[in-house]
Parts: sequence; structure tokens; C-alpha cells
Amino acid sequence: MAESGVVVVDKPADWTSHDVVAKTRGLARTRRVGHAGTLDPMATGVLVLGIEKGTKLLGHLTLTEKVYETTIRLGLTTNTDDAEGEHGDRVDASGVTEEAVRGAAARLTGTIQQVPPQVSAIKVDGKRAYKSAREGKEVALKSRAVTVGEFAVTGIRRVSDTDGEFVDVDASVTCSSGTYIRSLARDMGADLGVGGHLTALRRTRVGPYDLSRARTLDQLAQEFAQVPLAEAVAAAFPARVLTEEETGRIRHGNRITPDTSGSGPVGLFAPDGRVVALGENRRDHMKPVVVFEPA
Repeated sequence: MAESGVVVVDKPADWTSHDVVAKTRGLARTRRVGHAGTLDPMATGVLVLGIEKGTKLLGHLTLTEKVYETTIRLGLTTNTDDAEGEHGDRVDASGVTEEAVRGAAARLTGTIQQVPPQVSAIKVDGKRAYKSAREGKEVALKSRAVTVGEFAVTGIRRVSDTDGEFVDVDASVTCSSGTYIRSLARDMGADLGVGGHLTALRRTRVGPYDLSRARTLDQLAQEFAQVPLAEAVAAAFPARVLTEEETGRIRHGNRITPDTSGSGPVGLFAPDGRVVALGENRRDHMKPVVVFEPA
């Protein structure tokens, strides 16, 4: 049986997240593999996978902060808001100044209302938006609140062709779960009146897991390295060491006294260091939400 834990993959371009999961199932010799947070095929970078009991972590890891390095092309829209879509409106962006670009980035920083891309996995009337888009149907997607902690412009380049000038904007984005970087590209372009789309995207961090922990699929084929379950929990969540009595209660799914760690998940460890569960504080108790070692 495969060891339980987390594998941090540096996803290659043109692979779907499902492709990476399927490949990793073969490398880990187990069917119990899942991923925390999808990356589009054109994107590269950090994709966190759970192995065996590590799959129980994934729903909680998807809610963590993420960091991306991206390039936005101003002056051209696409129907997918990225470079893989069909070209739409073309507008000469030569009049867009650096000051205007930085101002647009600032207006997209903080807690903002964001409409997901038409080509996304959001469900509308029980159907994925991307399926409707493939059928040529545009669906009404509702805006939702997301948090962009940082939208730092790191470079601006001007690219000319026979129809005018594009502006390529390099940026680093730190954001909450559920934020679409493609939508940021679209909205920056709309704000500046020239349209825009995403041309490159690399995820550099998911919660505590960054590129320094990531391995390519070729590297994993040579040596299958993963983060053990206890270490993965300790890296991602506050830790609480239980007494023997509390350990028994948690393993049975029972409540224990709360602590001061706040409202998010807490890694609960037995006195011998084994990770038992994830717990969450309620008003007057702590409740297990994921049990790794039931009684």
C-alpha cells in the first residue's frame, strides 16, 4: 500500500490536472490520488496532490492562498480570456501608459467582485459553463467576492505589428482561492479600454507549498518523493498535541475542549507525534472534521 501524504508537482504546460493525477497514480501505485485546485492546461507550476489518506486534506488545501507569476497582453481579447481561445477585438494599445497599467492593477487589488470566465467549471443551471461555451452559448455568470492580496506589476513591454501595438504586462499575483487570473487579465484590459487576455501563467505557491518543494513528473519517475502526512498537516495548519484521553475521543469522532488557534482547521496530533485528525473550534468545543486514524 502506498504511503499517505502530499506530492507537490511542477505541472508541465499542455497537461490537464487530471493528466497529472493519472500519471501520479501509476508512479505511486495507487488509485487514491487527487489534486487541490485545478490548473488550466496552458498553466505550469505548483499542483498539490494527495496520496491515500492525504486526499482527505485536499478540500481544506484548496481554500488556501495562492501565488502566480503571469503575463497579460493588452490590446486583444479572446473568448477564453487566455491565449488558447479564439481572437476577438483588437485595439491599438500604444496609448496605454505605465501609470495607467499600475493604476488598473491597484483597482483590481483587495476584495473585489469578479465574474468568472465563460470557459470555466462554474455550474449554471446544473451545467458547466465551459460546456455551454463549446456549444456557442453565452451564459450569465454571477460575480463573486475574491481577495487579491497583491497585484504587483513587475515588467511592461511593448510589442508592435502591422495593426498597432500590444502591451505585455508581467505581474505577480497573490490571491484567495477561487480567483481567476484570466478574469484579472480580461478586467485589466476592459478597465484600460483596449481589452486583454492571459498569455502565460505559472503558479508558484499553494498555501505552504511552493516551487522549492515541487518536482517535475520526470523527477518523480526517477524518485517518488512525497511529504509524509504528519509533516504535510503541520506545514499547512496550526498544530495541537493531544493528551491520550483527547486522542481517544477524537478517534471516536467526539468533541474535546477548544483552544485559541482560531476558526480554521487545526492539525491534531497524538502524544507520539502521529497525526490523528483535523479539528475546528466551535463556540464551546473542538470538533474533528477529518479523522485520519479512526478508532
